[in-house]
Amino acid sequence: MAHSTQYKYITRRDDVLSGEPIIEETRTPVRAIVETWRVGTAPEEIPQDLPHLTLAQVFAALAYYSDHQEEINTHIERNRVPANRVGTACSGEDLAQRLRSANASS
Repeated sequence: MAHSTQYKYITRRDDVLSGEPIIEETRTPVRAIVETWRVGTAPEEIPQDLPHLTLAQVFAALAYYSDHQEEINTHIERNRVPANRVGTACSGEDLAQRLRSANASS
């Protein structure tokens, strides 16, 4: 079930990200836009990285964040991957080899 907000492009859906604020008619959470903006991407450039979004949707997400910083910061922290859980990049073949080795030793 969708729950509208007072922000034109922002909604919540019980079946998408447990009701976290998202861009209407997408599964893109407000926090994703905020995190992109926080690393220095200008709002006008965000639709280049997320082409399914309009500039108006980006600004609506940032306006929502401005009024709900504590809530969005909580979602960001809750979804952060701890540094010790982040692995190194590997090719598909490397990953397949690691899985074969892990299964062989089990």
